[in-house]
Amino acid sequence: MASKKYVSILSLTFLLASAASQAQLGGTYDVQDSSVIPSKRLPQHTEFMANNYPYPAKPRNQWELGLQVGAFGISGDVRNRFPGIGAAIHARKALGYVFSLRAQAGFGTTKGLNFQPSQNFTKNPAWSAYAPGSHVFYNYKTNVYDLSLQGVVTLTNIRFHKAKSSFNVYAFGGLGGMIYDTKIDALNGSTPYTAEFDDVYNQFLGNQFSYKDRKDIKKALKDKLDGSYETEGQRDPGQPTLFKKPFRVIFNVGAGVQFKLNKKFSLAIEDKLTIPKTDLLDGQQFQENDNSITGAATAQSRDYDTYNFLSLGINMAIGNKSVEPLWWLNPLDYAYNEVNKPRHMKLPKPVLDDADGDGITDQFDQEPNTPAGAPVDSHGVSRDTDGDGVPDYKDKELVTPTQCQPVDADGVGKCPPPACCDSLMKIIEEGGLHKCKIGNLPSVTFKAKSITLSNDAKALLASAASQIKNNPDCKIAVVGYCSSSKSEQQLSWDRVNAVISYLVDKEGISQDRFIFKYGEAGGDCNTVDLQDGTGQEGPTTVPAPHPNLRRGR
Repeated sequence: MASKKYVSILSLTFLLASAASQAQLGGTYDVQDSSVIPSKRLPQHTEFMANNYPYPAKPRNQWELGLQVGAFGISGDVRNRFPGIGAAIHARKALGYVFSLRAQAGFGTTKGLNFQPSQNFTKNPAWSAYAPGSHVFYNYKTNVYDLSLQGVVTLTNIRFHKAKSSFNVYAFGGLGGMIYDTKIDALNGSTPYTAEFDDVYNQFLGNQFSYKDRKDIKKALKDKLDGSYETEGQRDPGQPTLFKKPFRVIFNVGAGVQFKLNKKFSLAIEDKLTIPKTDLLDGQQFQENDNSITGAATAQSRDYDTYNFLSLGINMAIGNKSVEPLWWLNPLDYAYNEVNKPRHMKLPKPVLDDADGDGITDQFDQEPNTPAGAPVDSHGVSRDTDGDGVPDYKDKELVTPTQCQPVDADGVGKCPPPACCDSLMKIIEEGGLHKCKIGNLPSVTFKAKSITLSNDAKALLASAASQIKNNPDCKIAVVGYCSSSKSEQQLSWDRVNAVISYLVDKEGISQDRFIFKYGEAGGDCNTVDLQDGTGQEGPTTVPAPHPNLRRGR
């Protein structure tokens, strides 16, 4: 009978574990939510929210109420017939993520019966109706009522590689008190069982005794006993009483596993061992058996009886404006989430070094020692517009035709005239051809740091456009000045570009007729000159040297 109960409980354990693995846990509470912080810890919460204290305040957490039922048994001098029935209720409150307190009230009832007879029973007043030397089979029925306060420890909620857990393994120990009521079935009505016990003894025991017969012995005894349990069990002299029942201090220990179903309910399987300071839970102080095999009688004390409660429980969390009981929450959850996706911690503004000041941070700069003002690309490498091997900041001839390369140290190439043009060059040298006769062209003046054409400047350019259109064979050089800094270089480029763009977009002059020159020396920084560029070489378009500086304008 007992083995079937244990098998059933073990099977139920595996079913609960399977169900709990599918249970959904609620999310962790928000550490910034002041509504779950008790008033006495609000100052800490305020300091935390102001980033003056690194630890969030501990939240208010719910109480747990639980009901347990299960198998109850006594380990004493008389054998427990089979596990009885036990029940308990408890209230539990977490003091932290690891430790909690639990107050538990319990009840248990069970019976016991020895399959071996005893003769040295005269010290026990419960058997006083029997003559010395008679065979007696010790038995009892005991009811136990206890109340204890326990400390519960759980560590399985502290997870390093997972946010939550659907189960908790816990251990506990506590102190309390218990009262018990032990009765013995010593009389058949008002008559001792002397004849009945002798019948069982003669039938099964004697020289043919075998432990294999114990089930048959117990069955025979049950048939002969009336089950009245009318006789008070033995008590300790001077033992204190409560409600007219013996009272003893108890110490209990145990362990359990709790399976979470949802935020409110959980199931638990638990085993609790209780040690009271008494040897009379079974109504018998000494274990005195008549061993018929050897013919020797033994008298052996077990010191203190103990009782065990193996239970299945249902628990419910209660409380408003409170988080779940803390043994379900992972105390590392806040720290891990804050590191992964900061919401509260102060993050300093990143400081990215740019040693050469070219606008490209050192960690991405492939040429970390570019001279000040040198135009660079997106990797911090000095630009070389014409690809002649001389960087733009050293190149005195920014765009050197391929046929004129290689170049000298200043980036200037030498372009030998083609053989077919020797006669033409000779005519030119002799003055046989005349230069462009477009005449003087105007200069455009800009306001300081401005790249916008004024109305006067547009009028000048409209007049110059007529001259340019009337001399279609003439090249026009558009020249900007000053290059002592990156900002001056970019400003010069922007102004030259503004003039050319106006003449091309508004006046319809071909882009190919212009020579783009910026950052030249010897002129007014705020002035762009239009000059006869016939016979000059130069690009019609030039990339902006420092385009990032243009965004601020």
